[in-house]
Amino acid sequence: MSLKNKVAIVTGSSSGIGAAIAVKFSSEGAKVVLVGRNQTKLNAVAVKCNDPLVVRAELANDDDVKRILDETIQTFGKLDILVNNAGISLCGSLFTGDLMRSLDELFKINFRAIVYLTKLAAPYLIQTKGNIINISSISGQRVCPILGLMMYSSLKAALDHFSKHAALELSPHGVRLNVISPGPVKTDILKNTDKLENTNTHHISWDEFASTTALHRVSEPEEIAEFAFFLISENAKGITGSVVVHDNGKILKN
Repeated sequence: MSLKNKVAIVTGSSSGIGAAIAVKFSSEGAKVVLVGRNQTKLNAVAVKCNDPLVVRAELANDDDVKRILDETIQTFGKLDILVNNAGISLCGSLFTGDLMRSLDELFKINFRAIVYLTKLAAPYLIQTKGNIINISSISGQRVCPILGLMMYSSLKAALDHFSKHAALELSPHGVRLNVISPGPVKTDILKNTDKLENTNTHHISWDEFASTTALHRVSEPEEIAEFAFFLISENAKGITGSVVVHDNGKILKN
């Protein structure tokens, strides 16, 4: 399947899974809209894509979220694919860290921004009978042993449930929506492990992550990108409202 002349917004595309998806879709012919906060990182991804639109935006800001859609439609005149990938991680539990700050900040970016962007994009996706991919996490389907990720996990569960409702509402219009729930993926997350207060994740290696999965491996971002490409393809035309785990069997072990 070619994505020639398809227009795809990918949030959080300055690195990791989002960058891999943007590069993959561009290589398949799509006109991609790169969205992120770090202009330098966005520029580095942009050179790997074919003439992308780059939008620096703060997803916690409603005006910025609306601007993403406005600039996309002004530039390309339509929208075929929305990938809600952007997200942050902040720690807090009942007894450690700042639970309410964690909830408030995560809610704005990891949930509210996705809901709002989906709402804004829906009329355009109905016109093209397009696709939405939401990037969640296996943390939304299990109790995470890292207590500080309480709100992160809870909001991923909320995202999964919202996605099912949205898929149902969009399905009569020919729009499909699916969720990918990755396990460990080789991104920049290890650079931030020292910020996870009151956890046992300090200095954990990718080999240690791999040992927690049934297949004893950790995915590369490009694997998630290939799976996202499958889900928007005609080969997946009968799939909507699914929350699909891509975790090397981690969820089987704990």
